Amino acid sequence: MHSDGPDPSRRTSLALGVGAALTAALAVGGGTAQALPEAGGAVARLRRLEREHTARLGVFARDMRTGRTVAHRAHERFPMASVFKTLAAAAVLRDLDRDGEFLSRRVHYTRAYVTRSGASPITELAENVSGGMTVSALCDAAIRFSDNTAANLLLKELGGPTAITRFARSVGDRVTRLDRWEPELNSAEPRRVTDTTTPYAIGLTYARLVLGDALEPHDRERLTDWLLRNTTSTERFRRGLPADWLLADKTGSPRHGGANDVGIAWRPDGTPIVLAVLTTQPEEDAPADNPLVAGAAALLAEELGPVTSTP
Repeated sequence: MHSDGPDPSRRTSLALGVGAALTAALAVGGGTAQALPEAGGAVARLRRLEREHTARLGVFARDMRTGRTVAHRAHERFPMASVFKTLAAAAVLRDLDRDGEFLSRRVHYTRAYVTRSGASPITELAENVSGGMTVSALCDAAIRFSDNTAANLLLKELGGPTAITRFARSVGDRVTRLDRWEPELNSAEPRRVTDTTTPYAIGLTYARLVLGDALEPHDRERLTDWLLRNTTSTERFRRGLPADWLLADKTGSPRHGGANDVGIAWRPDGTPIVLAVLTTQPEEDAPADNPLVAGAAALLAEELGPVTSTP
């Protein structure tokens, strides 16, 4: 059930109040395959959900206080799609911005560039095409509205798609890679390795960005605020998670019916839960299966919710 919850600034402070103290908990393998402790009952239910939806479902979820983990196909590669946009904004914050000067720089582009980039609900607005947008506004549009033109413009500033691969490696992720621009990176043909990640790798990368020290505190706060105010997960994580859980996430929708959602959720007691759900469908023209992602999120919330003591 969707809930607006606290105002954005309060949401950010609540999230960071717990997250900043969890750096040590992120000292785990940097995306390489390794044995994961699994919650057996939850994995069986995820397999059943996968069969019911005739899909391939990859899941990695971890309670960052206790280390309790749910993992299913966590080391298999899946098309990344728009979940890369968080990494693009993070790279801009870490590597290009100095005291907000770069973020305030205005970028100009053409209507034709918007058309080539695909879905661009913010950059396509007439006032933005005519007047350009600041780098900060492009980051906001890329994360909160999954705007493709904004993402491509950020990639141009960073030096191209492979800058995301380099950024991932620099924060300990040896798996996640980006090779192409929007919208081609979403093609998601079976067995394609380019423009992919694994639930385990991307989940921990998001955790390092939001909960760890991969970014300076002020940059982590800005990135977390954008993720907390994401508008695209209403029918995915937000649908499946309890209304009183905070959520900072980014969705992606590769072709072949894929539906992704990755982020951090906070239980009411402040415990952060890393969540990464990536999916593919066998049919090329299948619609994105939002209920599959929402169902997986609901299952994970039930499995990793507060532990209740029995009398």
